[in-house]
Amino acid sequence: MSYRKLGRNTGHRKAMLRNLVTSLFRDDRIETTEARAKEVKKIAEKLITIAKRGDLSARRRCLEYIYEEDVVRKLFNDIAPRHSERQGGYTRIIKTGFRRGDAAQMAVLELL
Repeated sequence: MSYRKLGRNTGHRKAMLRNLVTSLFRDDRIETTEARAKEVKKIAEKLITIAKRGDLSARRRCLEYIYEEDVVRKLFNDIAPRHSERQGGYTRIIKTGFRRGDAAQMAVLELL
């Protein structure tokens, strides 16, 4: 399994990705760097696929990763049914240019 380290140690990286995934499901779109967006996309797509099952076990697996219970509720009640016919590709990455301070490639990650 390969992943990006994103210049952080393991605990910080995992916490950052959990925060980004929680924000994505809460707000339906986030703006971040392209590398982070690609990592968050992998995780978010797996969580939506799990949520499409809709059973208690799936809900508990999502609660292990997502910090806020109301976000998990939204994932199961709104987001998963919206993508019930789709087999994958629940998110879209749109490149938005370079950040002014350090010229990092920025992107918007949004749910379809």
